[in-house]
Amino acid sequence: MTVLDAETIRTERLTLLPLRVEHAEEMASVLADPDLHTFIGGEPATARALRSRYERLVAGSPDPGVSWCNWVVRFRATGDLAGTVQATVTTDDRGSAAEVAWVVGTAWQHRGVATEAARGLVAWLATRNVHTITAHIHPDHKASATVATRAGLAPTDHWHDGEIRWQLTPS
Repeated sequence: MTVLDAETIRTERLTLLPLRVEHAEEMASVLADPDLHTFIGGEPATARALRSRYERLVAGSPDPGVSWCNWVVRFRATGDLAGTVQATVTTDDRGSAAEVAWVVGTAWQHRGVATEAARGLVAWLATRNVHTITAHIHPDHKASATVATRAGLAPTDHWHDGEIRWQLTPS
């Protein structure tokens, strides 16, 4: 059973930092736009609610066969947080598989941030021998479909909770 821990990932402009509870205050501001919840549901979380959620995420999965890897996305040039990426890594008879997701604050969208962060995450997972990387994307969420494509994932014929399963099998 392989357990992964989030490690710092560097890309051209970004640093993906392992999530800490202390990120909650700034991330509450980054994620405050209700439009971010159009496809995922819910509403923006308060700093207090994010802090509680981050405490659970940082503590890790209660299932020893599941790794919760979560990062905040930081611009190296300014130090600003711009979003999050995550991977839930499970173990099966072939090794490790990961389900990934990303979200970038409205103020930082249309700058390639999600694509760069997702590519960094996928590359990191591939170097850890993850045999399958998946994401679930709402069929109307064109921006996330573009990010998934640019990160190397392709849509499949599989649906889950109204979303299309996208997949990559790293070589």
